[in-house]
Amino acid sequence: MHSSDAYTPQAGDDRIRVEHYDLSLDYKLSTNRLKGRAVLDVRVVAETKAISLDLVGLRATKVRVDGAAVRFSQNDRKVKISLDRAAVAGDRCAVEIIYAGAPKPRRTRWGSIGFEELEDGALVASQPTGAPTWFPCNDVPSDKATYAVQVTTDPEYVAVGPVAPERGTDRGRPSWTFRVDAPTPTYLMTLQIGRYTEEAVALGSVSGRLFYPRTLQARVHADFADLGRMMTVFEDVFGPYPFGGYTIVVTADELEIPLEAQAMGIFGANHIDGSGALERLVAHELAHQWFGNSVGLSRWSDIWLNEGFACYAEWVWSERSGGPSAHAKALAHHARLAELPQDIVLIDPGPDTMFDDRVYKRGAIALHALRLIASDDDAFFGLLRAWTARHALATADTDDFTALAEEQLGRPLEEFFDAWLRRPQLPPLPDGGPDDAAAPITGPILGLDRSRR
Repeated sequence: MHSSDAYTPQAGDDRIRVEHYDLSLDYKLSTNRLKGRAVLDVRVVAETKAISLDLVGLRATKVRVDGAAVRFSQNDRKVKISLDRAAVAGDRCAVEIIYAGAPKPRRTRWGSIGFEELEDGALVASQPTGAPTWFPCNDVPSDKATYAVQVTTDPEYVAVGPVAPERGTDRGRPSWTFRVDAPTPTYLMTLQIGRYTEEAVALGSVSGRLFYPRTLQARVHADFADLGRMMTVFEDVFGPYPFGGYTIVVTADELEIPLEAQAMGIFGANHIDGSGALERLVAHELAHQWFGNSVGLSRWSDIWLNEGFACYAEWVWSERSGGPSAHAKALAHHARLAELPQDIVLIDPGPDTMFDDRVYKRGAIALHALRLIASDDDAFFGLLRAWTARHALATADTDDFTALAEEQLGRPLEEFFDAWLRRPQLPPLPDGGPDDAAAPITGPILGLDRSRR
C-alpha cells in the first residue's frame, strides 16, 4: 500500500501530490449518467515506476501521461497507471483520465458517502473518502490542490460549487465553470445540482449566496437571518474569514446531518424550521471554514482539530448572541461525557470512532479548559487567531497546535495536553469561569453517523 493516512489505508498514493485538477463533467439527471475528463497536474515526491489514483464506481477508458497513452489497470478502488520511465522526486507530469458511469455513494464504515442522487437533483458529500465517486483523485486530506470544474447538466437545474461560476452553454445545455484557487483537499470539493433559487446576501465584508427550493424561502430567510452577525462574531474571535465568499445550499430532501465543504455549508430541509431551533448547526458549519477548511488536517487521526473547534464555535456563538455561555455548555457536556464510556483518546480515536460525538464534545471541552487556564480571554482568542493565521490555507497537526499554545500563552502545557488529548480518562474542568448553571443539552447529536439519508 502507498497510502499516506493510516485511517484510510486504501486511499491515496504517498508517492505523489496533485497540485491542480481540471475536470470537465457532463451529468444527465434523468439517467444518472456521468461522463468525465480529468487532467491532474502531478508532482512526484518519491521515486516510482507507477502511480495510483482513487476512482470508485466509475470506469476509466483512456489514460494519458503528458499526452501519450499509457498502460493502466483498474480495480474497485484504484486506477493504477504504469509510467514509461521511472519518475524521481521533483518530476512533474499531466495525467489525463477519460471516465464514465452511473455515480453513486460508496459504502464505508462511516456510512454511504460521495455522489448521491436526490429526489430532484444531486449532492456530493465526501468526508472522508467519497471524492473518488465523482472524479479520480489522490484522496487524502493532506494533499490540497486548486481546481477548475466545468459542469454541464440538464436545463432548469442549477449547479452550485464552492465559488461563483462562469456560466455558459455546451451543445445547447447549460454549463457552469468553477475556478477554485484556494488549496482544497478532495473531500471538501463538492457539487450540488437542483432546482434552486439563488439569492445574494451581505455577510459583513464577505459576499454570501443562498440556494434553496422556492417552497422553503420563508424558513430559509428566518433561519439564516443572523448569518451576517455570526460571520462578524467569528471574524472577531477567529480572525478574518479565509475565503472570498460563503455559500449556503438547502436541499428539498432531508439529510442525516449538515455538511461542510470548501466555502460552503449544505443543509437538508429538516435542518431549518423557521424558528432557528438548529442555529448551532449553522454556526458549526460556518466555523469549519476556519477549522478544517482553511487550517486543514495533516491526518485523519487529528479530526478533533476540525470538529472540537467547530463545536466550541457553537458555544462561542451562543454566549455572544445572548444564549447560555460557553462555560455553561462545557459544564453540561462534561457532566454528560463523564457518564459515558471513556475509551477514546482524543488525538487518536481510531477510524471507527473518529466521528463519534464524544470526539466533538471532548475536543470542545478541552478548548474551554485551555481558555480557563489562559490569563484571560484576550490570550485565549489570540491563540485561536494565531492558529488560523499561521496555518491559513495549509495543513497542521496536534503537535503544531500544542506548540503554538505554549508559545502564545507563555507557559509549559505538556501535562495539560497529556491529560486532555492523550489519555482516555476525562479530566475535571479547571477552576474558573463564571458561576453559571449547566445549560440543558438539546437538539440532535452531531457526529456518530456520517450517512446522509
